[in-house]
Amino acid sequence: MRWNVVVHADEACLGNGMKPPTPGGAGGLVELQREGERAGAREVVRRDYFVSEPDTTNNRMALRSAIVALELLGAKGRALHIEFVSDSNYLVQGMSEWVHAWRARGWRRKGGAIENLDLWHELVELAERHDVTWKWVRGHAGHPKNEYANHLAQMAAREQLDSGGLVKSGFAAWLAAEREKGRLSP
Repeated sequence: MRWNVVVHADEACLGNGMKPPTPGGAGGLVELQREGERAGAREVVRRDYFVSEPDTTNNRMALRSAIVALELLGAKGRALHIEFVSDSNYLVQGMSEWVHAWRARGWRRKGGAIENLDLWHELVELAERHDVTWKWVRGHAGHPKNEYANHLAQMAAREQLDSGGLVKSGFAAWLAAEREKGRLSP
């Protein structure tokens, strides 16, 4: 049996672009999918994670979300196939396109210094331990798993919380409550 992993991640920065401090948070829904021995049989295990910083930016939190997810998933030292889904163009385009050009130019970009270079280095190193596909999804468009990741990120930013690792997911209960309120279609 083989495990596939899908991470739905989002970030938040309260007061982004405003006078500091701007607290931030990041969160993710991790779905571990195991293909069963019977044709079409599939087991899905869901876990959550979230982190916060007291003064940050959306872009830094998007990178932190991916870093934390890959650290947690790589804890046992096994390479995994991971689909990383985010509404951050900065993260997805950066990992899919920009880092290759930056590396070729000695970690420089044509327009000057690379912002958040420390985090880009860390993320690239972690991503190289796995087979990661980076996928963009439109944010705040009713995608339940992205909306849930946004919920985790907002909560972490507001309350300055850290899950301390992968924790039991609240996705099913959250989704049921959102549907009951008429916010997400069944």
